[in-house]
This record gives sequence, C-alpha cells and structure tokens, in this order.
Amino acid sequence: MIIAGNFKSFKTREGTKEYLEKLEAEVLNSSSEVVIFPPSTALQSWKGKVSVGTQNAYPTENGAFTGEIGLEQLEEFQTKYILIGHSERREILKERDKFIAEKFDFFTENSFKVILCIGESLEIRREGEEKVLEFLNRQLEKIDLSKDFVIAYEPIWAIGTGITPTLQEIDSILEKLHKLSGKKVLYGGSVKLSNSVEILSLPNCDGVLVGGASLEPLDFAKMVSIADEVQK
Repeated sequence: MIIAGNFKSFKTREGTKEYLEKLEAEVLNSSSEVVIFPPSTALQSWKGKVSVGTQNAYPTENGAFTGEIGLEQLEEFQTKYILIGHSERREILKERDKFIAEKFDFFTENSFKVILCIGESLEIRREGEEKVLEFLNRQLEKIDLSKDFVIAYEPIWAIGTGITPTLQEIDSILEKLHKLSGKKVLYGGSVKLSNSVEILSLPNCDGVLVGGASLEPLDFAKMVSIADEVQK
C-alpha cells in the first residue's frame, strides 16, 4: 500500500525535519510505501524508509517562471515524487486538464513517481455515480494511461469538510477506476485516524492520500501500521 501525507501550506523546514525523524523511527520496518509532501520551502534531502515529494512544480528544467520550481531545484533534494492535479490547485489556482496533462507528461518522462489526483464536486455527486464516473473519465482523457503512475481519488466535497462518502460509495468508485485505468488507486478525502481502518480495509483501496490528519507524525505512523496489518 501507499500511505501519503500532504502537508499543504503547513510546517517549516525545521518542523518537517523533526517530523521526518519521528516518523522514520516509527515506520522503519513497514511494508508500506510511505511518502510525505511538505511545502516547497520545506523540501529537503532525506534517505530512509520515508520518501519526500513535492506538492507542485512547473514542467521545466528552469526558466523565467516566477514563483515556480523546476527540475533544477528538485534535483537538489533528490526527490522523485510529485502530486499533480490536486483539487485545491484545480479549484483555487484554476489549473485545467490540459495543463495538468502537460505536467503529467513532463514529469513521467523525467522518471517521477506521479500521484495524479482526480475527484468530483458535490453537485456532480448529487447527480449519481454514473455522472461521477463520466466526470472522472474526462479528467483522465488527456492522460496517457500507458505510463506508470498512481491515481488518488479525492471527492472535492469531502476534503477538509469532515464529510466522508459511505464505504460502499468509496469502494465502488475505486473499483471502477481500477478497471478504467489499470493503476493503483488511493483514496483521499477527510481521511483520519478514526476512519482509516475502514477505508484501508476496502477491497479496492491501495492506500490513502491524507491531508490535515498527516500533520501529527505519530498519528500518521499509526495509519501506516494499520495499512501493514490490512495487507497481512
């Protein structure tokens, strides 16, 4: 399983280092793939069980792209993980499917391990699962499914709201995304320690992408332990 933590705009460089030291000690012998995504200013080289990825980057080696980072900066930290298409970048920063596909192509071609985020709004969810699947399929239309990557299904309406779809709803979508893409599929959407056992135990769940609940290293480590138990 893959257990990923997205810090969003939380934690400093020093705070992330302290977090990594605590988390590494707890998950050293885990059978799961463990990765965290700190803010760009907190990126750092880290060799151990835990991998460090970037929440965002521009599809370039370097160049005149104010406020962005490219391969030149990422190579300094030896990171090879990247989140692409997160709902907050789609919704707040207005990244569109075409640009997300450009990022996807660039970073997969440069041997990055991509976690591609897709998910629907509450309005679409209310129209039923068929409409949800049509929407998710459109988000994947420009993505080359022959490439090696992981999907994170994150219903937008469940992120940061404390609202979680039913386990049946989650597993149904994960199953259909498996069939559509042939890729590992993570679930992300108000994943917490309190609901992680149920989510990670779903037949079609290959792991989780955790937001705010990943900020406490010992709680996050417990989710990793749960994933290890589920896989036995």
